[in-house]
Amino acid sequence: MDGKEEFLKEFGDFYGYPNAPKSIDEIRSTEFKRLEDTVYLDHAGATLYSELQMEAIFKDLTTTVYGNPRILLTQKLVLDYCNASQKDYKCIFTSGATAALKLIGENFPWSCKSTFMYTMENHNSVLGLREYPATSSFGRAAAFAVDINEAVDQGGASRSSLTSFKVLQHPVQIRNEAKVLEGELTGTVAASIADIDFVRRREAVEEQFEDGTISFLSIASIRHGFKIFNTLTTSAMCWHTMSLTKFLKRKLLALRHENGESVCTLYGNCPLKVSRHDCGSIVSFNLKRPDGSWFGHWEVEKLASLYGIQLRTGCFCNPGACAKYLGLSHSDLLSNLEAGHVCWDDNDVINGKPTGAVRVSFGYMSTYEDAKKFIDFIRSSFISMPSEFEKRYLLRSKSIPCPTEGFEDRLSSSACHLKSITIYPIKSCAGFSVNSWPLSDTGLQYDREWLLKSLTGEILTQKKVPEMFLIKTFINLNQQILSVESPRCKRKLQIKLDSNSYLPGKEEFYLQSQRYEVQCYENEINQWFSDAVGQPCTLVRCCQSEYCFSLNKNRSMGMCRDVNSKVNFANEAQFLLISEESVSDLNNRLCSKTQKLSCGAPPNVNPMRFRPNLVISGGEPYAEDGWRNLRIGNTYFSSLGGCNRCQMINFYQQTGQVKKTNEPLATLASYRRVKGKILFGILLRYDPGNKARLDTNSWLKVGDEVHPNSE
Repeated sequence: MDGKEEFLKEFGDFYGYPNAPKSIDEIRSTEFKRLEDTVYLDHAGATLYSELQMEAIFKDLTTTVYGNPRILLTQKLVLDYCNASQKDYKCIFTSGATAALKLIGENFPWSCKSTFMYTMENHNSVLGLREYPATSSFGRAAAFAVDINEAVDQGGASRSSLTSFKVLQHPVQIRNEAKVLEGELTGTVAASIADIDFVRRREAVEEQFEDGTISFLSIASIRHGFKIFNTLTTSAMCWHTMSLTKFLKRKLLALRHENGESVCTLYGNCPLKVSRHDCGSIVSFNLKRPDGSWFGHWEVEKLASLYGIQLRTGCFCNPGACAKYLGLSHSDLLSNLEAGHVCWDDNDVINGKPTGAVRVSFGYMSTYEDAKKFIDFIRSSFISMPSEFEKRYLLRSKSIPCPTEGFEDRLSSSACHLKSITIYPIKSCAGFSVNSWPLSDTGLQYDREWLLKSLTGEILTQKKVPEMFLIKTFINLNQQILSVESPRCKRKLQIKLDSNSYLPGKEEFYLQSQRYEVQCYENEINQWFSDAVGQPCTLVRCCQSEYCFSLNKNRSMGMCRDVNSKVNFANEAQFLLISEESVSDLNNRLCSKTQKLSCGAPPNVNPMRFRPNLVISGGEPYAEDGWRNLRIGNTYFSSLGGCNRCQMINFYQQTGQVKKTNEPLATLASYRRVKGKILFGILLRYDPGNKARLDTNSWLKVGDEVHPNSE
């Protein structure tokens, strides 16, 4: 019996809408064609609309005139769906749940006699309501959190009595107080006079809470969504998603490493017997290595994206539930914050504890195949013996660092030589290659000395603005000019390196725990770059930087940034070195993978895809992994270890367009993964402890011999 037959034997009565006009396979093939190559598992974050639903909405909007209609029919549909009497409840449309809660907080009649009770596992939007009772002009009200499970265990209250307090009931209370609050509401009015202080509110409660014209076209389209509910029925949807949730949880709990240790830790209560009332459609979990240490949730998300799987990671804006299930104390949370960890960053394991989790959630259109592909992904990516590369890398990282004294005597003779030198003046824009180039105390002179910022201060990179890949740069040392070109701009921009086009004064900002003093440019230059990237931005130039330890007290978070030497706007270090032989080996693996999958011509990855400063040639593939120090020509360097690769190496240019695939990162992940990092190439800095210390007269030249030390 294969996997699906076994699944259907147990869940066949619940899975796939057996009594509906369409089966789940028909729904997917006719209404969700865009999911052919994607496994979408984030329905709790944002579920998907069907293509037939959009066709119906488009037809409706193009054949019906909606001026600014009443929305009573849609309100009734919502109330009927919630089994709410129109006599006792009113439907108020807002932009989302957070806006609805804000509306409640602003209009509830708080007083010193009020009590706001919420659960430990509530969303941040609910926690935000604490501000209203705390600042009420009618007296400070009480607000406190309750752990439902803890209260039940202590016999303080039953689950039903605690969960009967729902913020969703507040609109009824507000309705009862509406006449008292009538003068303070800012909703739609029935009448007003312009030149005297006269206004009369509309009598309908829901209209008193509407702030101007509501999104009536979107609201009118809701009925097409309710057609799906009525056709499939919510009960059948619950049974369908329940079967997938049970199946996935059982499979995850059954996973074992070779040493017998469990792979997955599940969070939340959900019995594994068939019941649609006790489980829902969400599976939250973390993964462990054979030695009991944690895989970071960011690592799971990063790899999942390479397999075409979309899911959610982090704390899901539920800090109380996150701390509770992950065992994070108040001290842990504050320590993580002081170490630089904030929501949405990639610091997923700190001091041996996960800072978030992985969340998979199913929707009414999810399939057995979605769940199966996810299990296969977990099995292939997180249940395997460490590669030889990982074993060697971890062994090397635990060994005693090699002293720099006597370094020159230990250099090996090498057939390696420097093949190319590339400078990237503007962070994330294209670079240019040269035969020789001067060095400075920040690395290659002028390398990543400039960057682009949005008007809100956000640093622009290719990850967010792929078009930056098309901006070409070149520096003429003799003329002291930076030239910049873009297919979006008719004229070439030329910026003098000793420019008098700076705005007066300097600005200061922080990037990756580094404090920078920067010089800004005049509007003409900023407008050119705004046109080039398709959004308003400004160009800034680094004139001074220093590492701020107070911004990153915890160095155990896996950060690899060089803090012992000056760095411009590079992410991690002064130099990135790539080996031609390592790239060749990667291309061979890509070719073998393509032939095995019979999926067309294999991609050929150029070394420049990795944005290296230095490309060497003549050694063995990945020999650079073991280098501790090296000399290139007459310049000495120390290795800082491997470079952690990201999705940026999957971007490439074709016929003037920036495109993206899953390669080569997916292949690298299969054999170059160590502790959540996918390593390729090594990071370098000049050796500050050696007598042959770098000076401003040093140059690197193509053809220079490369002499490594691997002790």
